[in-house]
Amino acid sequence: MARIDDLMDKVDSRFHLVHLAAQRAREINGYYAQLGEGLGAYVPPLLSTDSNKPLSIALEEIAEGKIEGFVRTEEERQAAAEAEGLALVEGDGDRSA
Repeated sequence: MARIDDLMDKVDSRFHLVHLAAQRAREINGYYAQLGEGLGAYVPPLLSTDSNKPLSIALEEIAEGKIEGFVRTEEERQAAAEAEGLALVEGDGDRSA
């Protein structure tokens, strides 16, 4: 299982990680649900794993770089924070808890 620090290096924020993982887990779940029907409407898991849980598979795919999120530059993060009326502390961002 991937560590949260490894996952956070792949995405912009915790919110984006949750959204990306949930979206991919739904795709994996849909793939397994339609497997016997032969529709081919969903992308199968992109790596082999011992886990059979869609969310675990999705998080492993993100950690391995198979599913790409976006990472904002520092200027983009600052502009987004200013647009929301927030001020970021130097080096704080979404990664501190």
